[in-house]
Order: sequence, then C-alpha cells, then structure tokens
Amino acid sequence: MTDQQVAARGSTTRDGFAVLLVAIKREPWIFGVSTVGSLLFGALTVADAWVLGWSTDHVVLPAFDQGKVDGSLLLAILALFLGVAILRAVGIVARRLGAGVMQYRMQAHTRRAVTRQYLSLPMEWHQRHPTGQLLSNANADVEAAWGPIAPLPMAVGTVAMMVIAIIQMLVADVVMALVGLLVFPAVVLANLAYQRLASPLMTRAQQLRAEVSEIAHESFDGAMVVKTLGREPEEMARFAAKAEELRDVNIRAGRIRAAFDPTLAALPNIGVLVVLSVGVSRVLSGATDAGDVVTVAYLLTIVSFPIRSIGWLLGEFPRSVVGFRRVSEVLEARGEMRYGDRSATAEGVGAHVTVENLAYSYDPEQSVLDDVSFVVEPGRTVALVGATASGKSTLTNLMTRLVDPDGGRIIVDGTDLRELAAGELARSVSTVPQSAFLFDDTVRDNVALGADVSDEQIWSALRAAQADGFVAALSHGLDTRLGERGTSLSGGQRQRISLARALVRRPRLLILDDATSAVDPEVEARILAALRSDAGGATLVVVAYRKATIALADEVVHLENGRIADRGTHRELLERSPSYANLVNAYEQQAELAGDMP
Repeated sequence: MTDQQVAARGSTTRDGFAVLLVAIKREPWIFGVSTVGSLLFGALTVADAWVLGWSTDHVVLPAFDQGKVDGSLLLAILALFLGVAILRAVGIVARRLGAGVMQYRMQAHTRRAVTRQYLSLPMEWHQRHPTGQLLSNANADVEAAWGPIAPLPMAVGTVAMMVIAIIQMLVADVVMALVGLLVFPAVVLANLAYQRLASPLMTRAQQLRAEVSEIAHESFDGAMVVKTLGREPEEMARFAAKAEELRDVNIRAGRIRAAFDPTLAALPNIGVLVVLSVGVSRVLSGATDAGDVVTVAYLLTIVSFPIRSIGWLLGEFPRSVVGFRRVSEVLEARGEMRYGDRSATAEGVGAHVTVENLAYSYDPEQSVLDDVSFVVEPGRTVALVGATASGKSTLTNLMTRLVDPDGGRIIVDGTDLRELAAGELARSVSTVPQSAFLFDDTVRDNVALGADVSDEQIWSALRAAQADGFVAALSHGLDTRLGERGTSLSGGQRQRISLARALVRRPRLLILDDATSAVDPEVEARILAALRSDAGGATLVVVAYRKATIALADEVVHLENGRIADRGTHRELLERSPSYANLVNAYEQQAELAGDMP
C-alpha cells in the first residue's frame, strides 16, 4: 500500500492501521525487535498467572490443610517469580526502546520529505498556501500522524498475550472463560462510539493548529508594522480568538477521551467481578477448583491490559489519520512546473536573453503581462521601468522561472527555460530581490550559501557590492553572525550582502529587482559601475526607479499596464515619450521630497 492509497478517506480504524503499515514497511527491523520484546513481556505476564495458580494448588491450599509449608517449594516459587520478572523487564526495555526509535525515525523521515517537497514545489503553489499551515504540516501534523507508533508494539505483543491468556482460561474453565469474554463486544462498541464522536473534533483541532500558527507567523513577520501602528491589542485579540477556539475544541475532545479511557478500564474489572461471582458458585457446587477460579480471574485482569493497550492505540487513530491526510496532501501536491533535460550553456560571459510574446496573469480576468517581447544582448544592461503594478517584478519572476508564463516563452542562450533540467538555471542566472533575506548565520555563510568559494572570492563580491567596508568593521568580520533576517544590519547593508551573494556565483545573467532601493544614490552609482566591470561582462536586467540608475542602462524597456509602451535609451525615451518622462521625473521628485523631510 502506498502513502497515496493510505490518504484516501475511509474508516478511521482501517485507515489508522494502514498508516501504521506504512511505518512497519519502512522500519521492519526496529518494529520486529520491539514486537519480540512485547511478545516476551506478554508471554511472561501470562506465565505469572500459571505460577500463581500452581502456587495456589500446590503450596497455599496444602499449607492450610497440613498447617506447614515446604521450604523447597517456597524457593521454587521465588525462583519462578524472579525469573519471570527479569525476562519481563527485558521485554519491556526492548518494546519501549524499539517503539521510541521507530516513532522518531518516522517523524524525521516525514519531516525531511515534507521539506524536500516544499523546496521542489513552484512559487505559485506556495502563494496559495499560508506559511502557518505549512509549518503546521511539517510539525504538528507529522507528530500526530505517527503518534500510534508508541503503543503499537505493546498492542501487538499484548494481543499475543491475550490469545495465550484466553486459551489458558478456556483450558481452566470454559464457562467462566466465556462469561469473562463478554467484555470484548462491550469494548468494541465503546471504541466505535469514541471514534465517531472524536474524529470530527480531531480534524477541526488540526486545522485550528495551522490557523493559530498562521496568525502567529504573520504577527511575528509583521512585528514592525504591528508596533509602529499600535496594533498590538488587535493582534492579541485576533490570536486569542483562534487560540480559544482551539482550546474549546481540544477540551471537547478531551472530555470524550476522559469518558472513553475510564470506561475501557472499568469493563474488564466488571468482568472480573462477574467471573468471581460465577466461580464461587461453581466451586461450591464442585464444578471447578479454587485454583481455576484464581487463574481465570487473574487471567481476565491480564486480558484487561491488552484491552486498554489496544484502546490506547485505537484512541490515537482519529488524530493520526487526520495528521497523515494533511501531510499526504503536501507530499502528493504536484506543481505545474515541468523540467526538461537540457544543460545551461557555459560559453561566453554574458547570456543572450530573448523574451517572446510573454503573457501572464494571477487572475484569469486580469492580465499582468500581455505580449511582452524584447531581446537583451550578451553583456548589455537593460532597465525595466514602469509604474506600480505594471508587471516588472512578475517579469523578473518569469525570467528566473519562479513561475511559468501563460503564453510565450523566455529563451536564454537559445534554450527555452522550460527545457532546462532542474537546477540548471541557477548555474547561469542569479536574482537579487528588493526585500533582501539573510539567514541567522555568519556573513561568510550568508554570501557563500553553500557555494564552494574562497574567502578571497567572497571579499571580491563584497567589494563589487560596496559592502567590504562595513563588513570589515564588524566585530568578527566574515565570521560575524547577522541575527535572524539580518536584524543587526540596516536595510541598505542587507541589500548589499544579498547582492554579494549573487555576484559570488559569477552569473551570466544578473537580475536586480530594485535591489539597491535602500542604498543612497552615490553608493548605488558605485555599485552599478562595479557591476559593469567586476561582474565580468554579465548581462544585467535591472528594475529601476532612479534616473541615475536608469541612465547607466544600455536600453530601457518601459512597461505600462503589462505591455511594452516603448523601448530605447533613457535619453531617447525622455525626448519622445511624455508618459515615460512624467514617470521618471515623478520618481525623482518623490525621492527629493523624501530627502528634504526632517
């Protein structure tokens, strides 16, 4: 049975066992060791009943009749009980250790699989799924999915113990055994009622955990907005409402579980009382011996333990099945992005880029890009200029293949991006977004980010990004940790580190999506001048707003409402395109006003 088949909806009990079967197939040896330990524990627990019954018939009752106890028999009983106890302890250790190792290995395996899936799925899939939900899938849902593994070996071993105990009960006295076994139908009915009541609540609780994580993530991610606008009370109220709903659902589920567990524990005890009542009458009538009554009653108490362990296992099934289904939805997700088998061209320095009849829309009723076509010659710099929502960032996303176009194509060095093998595009193309993201790591690791580069290459990239000065002034230089999201740096410094990260890979096509917006114009001019020389002739595509930046480009592509309004040099567009002139002048005036403000 595959994971996909398990994810199909059906009976909670059936699906719960199917989920466990996935774990057993993956970790058969660990499951085998823990099951052998559990079987040993079960067999030795039943052996206790035999030792007790044998002691009653051969030592206790003769002692009452004869008024004395045989010392050798006492030693034999002590040796039997001690031997059984030691072997049972060995079984407990093997059972619990194996169950723990199996559970944590399955959790680790599933978390790795979910993370790999997150990294392989296209950006358009991530845009449809809240971050909080994805965090919940990788954490709470994974833990819930494999929760039943902990009681699984014990349940398997105690089933064997129960079978042995039932056989021994039938051998001792058939009538009392049948009376005691009436407990089982009652347990089945109790479990069915529990699953019917608990499953909907477990499903809702797992969804609410994702929603709570989503709200918390939004609040943390937007901490600056929340604090500067004084939105703390509203955010607390929003979080509290969802957290209280989760609390109420969990309490309702807890109440059902609180009624289920004692019911499960009470049923075998009621059975023992009934067996003792029947047994007394049968002893008085001479139909059975006192030792058989003790044996059957004790065996029934032993049988109650397997019943409870199976109940623990079945009690975990509703949450497990819900968690596994939610994880399976991620693992089965298939983005529309397909890869070919072509390799990226390594010839030449700058890449040749052709954009043909490109079209893209987030909403079917509103196009973001429509019939966009232009060519970027190797080593040339092209500036993308346009008003807000004109499609500039979307175009850069398409050029780095974060998403695929609805129509048209992008060709780099004669190869359609969709024909490249997975990972090939990253060898030739690097992008620097406006919002620079830095990891909670050192400067060196943030720039290298897994690339096999020397410190000399890192410093060279930092110099090109005009970041070498402030990095050298940090307390530990390249070994300085930057904090979460680079909070120890200014916005402009984070952008320059992000730019150095792209440059150190020596890309043939470098795309800057307003990547120097937080840098003052003088530093930006030095960065762009350095890029034209130190980038080694790489082709540059720059989303730009400042005149100084735009003027450095060999060609400007002016976008309006998702279409190319005009193309040419900055000077040419200023002379012949009033809309372009108004736009860049408006940006310049806005920047000057912002600079004049106290």
